[in-house]
Amino acid sequence: MQNPSGQSRKRPLFILLAIALALAIAGGGYAYFSGKALTPGATASTSKGAAATTPRPALTVTVAAPQTLRLPIRLTANGTVAAWQEAVIGAEVNGLRLLEVRANVGDWVQAGQVLAVFSADSVNADVAQAQAGVAEAQANAAEAAANASRARSLEGSGALSTQQINQFTTAEKTAQLRVQAAKAVLGAQQLRGRQAQVRAPDSGIVSSRLATVGSVAAPGTELFRLVRRGRIEWRAEVTSAELGRITPGMPVFVRSAGSAESAKTPAIEGKVRLVAPTIDAQTRTALVYVDLPSMTPANSTSSGNAVRPGMFAQGEFELGSVDALTVPQQSLVVRDGFSYVYVLDANNRVSQRQVQTGRRAGDRVEITSGLSPADSRIASSGAGFLAEGDTVRIGVESAPVSASKPATAQQIPAQAAIK
Repeated sequence: MQNPSGQSRKRPLFILLAIALALAIAGGGYAYFSGKALTPGATASTSKGAAATTPRPALTVTVAAPQTLRLPIRLTANGTVAAWQEAVIGAEVNGLRLLEVRANVGDWVQAGQVLAVFSADSVNADVAQAQAGVAEAQANAAEAAANASRARSLEGSGALSTQQINQFTTAEKTAQLRVQAAKAVLGAQQLRGRQAQVRAPDSGIVSSRLATVGSVAAPGTELFRLVRRGRIEWRAEVTSAELGRITPGMPVFVRSAGSAESAKTPAIEGKVRLVAPTIDAQTRTALVYVDLPSMTPANSTSSGNAVRPGMFAQGEFELGSVDALTVPQQSLVVRDGFSYVYVLDANNRVSQRQVQTGRRAGDRVEITSGLSPADSRIASSGAGFLAEGDTVRIGVESAPVSASKPATAQQIPAQAAIK
């Protein structure tokens, strides 16, 4: 009989040998198949066959051609709207009480119109006294003239000496001078009476009023401020590098700045009147004075008046026009903060181009770099779904834009500089 304990010792050994044989067979098969997969010829032929038999799915897009348009060049600047000249109207009399105020802020006044009236009671009394002084001086002058005439008639008779005749003649001349002095005093008092009425020195709109009924104003005290003839101007701040591009007579479009509603306000057309001859040493900027349409009695107080003195405004100087390469707005794809267009080759394969954008003209955008007129076909609709190397199908091509038609340009990116 066999020993049972001997069989139990042989079974674990048999199991271990079987496991070792299985591992050896598995390792040899892996090495065989791995060696075939790493063969260079097999790898190249396999990938080529896959590319030839499995093309990438194509998208249908429309194509458009870059167009050259004539776009205006504009220089943007900021500044303040101010009165062309603001007249300060003050009191000219002393010690008189303000009796009546006839003008208020916003009123349109004409040259010579009475704006305020001072109490003239004391002035009228002084005028009456001066008139009496003139009458007295004239009476004395008449008497002196008569005495001098009689003395001269007796000059050859010997009744009066030469010295006495000269005294009468001198008295006559002194009396005449006293009449002139009295008339001068009367004129001064009459001038005070006229100054009791404050009149506008020129036509325009009242921008400030400090006159108060009942107050006693000293000479020179400001009563009103007047925007002469309603003329206003925009004082633009321009850097020294840009100053040489601005000339008198150049058109400017100005609109109020600082709110969302101001962007919808139509721009006011002005004209450069003067370029400052000096540059601020601290800011390195110079002022450009732009004449704006004058305020009139019709629009001086209306809410439709777009700009007013004291308002901060933004304007654009028309520097001319230049040819620019443009593409449709829908051809631009913005990814990760960069702008791209997709150019198609002869096989309708897509090539991605990074471009720099400039101004906008309707639904077209200027391309300043990254694209040339030789790139005759770019993806239009559907460009946002493309990637580098895609093969596409062509749909209906976009109609070209006529380069002869004028275009209105706007700045689209804030950092785009006008060149």
